[in-house]
Amino acid sequence: MGPGIVFALCAALFMGTATVLQAMGARRAVAATPGAAGSGARTLVAALRRWPFVAGVALDMAGFAAELVALRSVPLFVVEAALSSSLAVTAVAAALLLGVRLRRQEWAAVAAVCLGLVVLAVSAGRDGHGEGTERLRLAVLVAALALAVAGRVTERAAPRNRAAVLGAVAGLSFGVVAVAVRMLVGFTPRELLTDPAAYAVAVAGVTGFVFLVDALQSGSVTAATAAMVITESLWPAVFGVVWLGDTTRHDRAPLAVLGFALSIAGALALTRFGEAEQTAPPP
Repeated sequence: MGPGIVFALCAALFMGTATVLQAMGARRAVAATPGAAGSGARTLVAALRRWPFVAGVALDMAGFAAELVALRSVPLFVVEAALSSSLAVTAVAAALLLGVRLRRQEWAAVAAVCLGLVVLAVSAGRDGHGEGTERLRLAVLVAALALAVAGRVTERAAPRNRAAVLGAVAGLSFGVVAVAVRMLVGFTPRELLTDPAAYAVAVAGVTGFVFLVDALQSGSVTAATAAMVITESLWPAVFGVVWLGDTTRHDRAPLAVLGFALSIAGALALTRFGEAEQTAPPP
């Protein structure tokens, strides 16, 4: 299980750093192209000409690849806690690269995340290697489609707490991605084309990305990120234990629960870093 934990931590490191690099690229693009400040499309085009933004996109892709490897080799609750810890990476990177000042409680949150991951590493057992039944994989695909519809309805309804609701939809969708990746039968073209879980990965991945972007643009970054962290982390962890056979080491279940709780609580305390550009001082 050791290599799997390393891949999970690498995914968190890559994704957390990518957020800051993309923020750097976007800020430089806006500073160099004043007319792009009010246009998302123009900002994106200008940012793609800046090396920090391109490097951030590359790191995001590397992080997703590392996440896929981790999901196939360690329990879901370990991977989800590690991915939530990317907010701690973003916070530290923002302090170093963007000049963001971390408050004392935020440094404490970073420490809590690190401690929680250490506790999880020493207490987590094996993943169950369970792929689920055909009916369960179909249910995951149906859930992915339902979330896409629910997110669209929420967009049109435009509730007062829209950022948090869309963040929750994004988190649930990313949770579906994690569960579906774990349930994939294989990776040959024939297996992928006939496996409902593969389609669930595609649908939920796009849904999560679209609604996360919408959530961050709709209101509070903190509210959107907090909702995403909670919904992305909790239910896949329970799903892995109940339906896929994930376990802890002998008699270490309470320790694993403590480590998971520490990691998620620390991540929630750092939710303002869900979009690093929002927390950075002006260039």
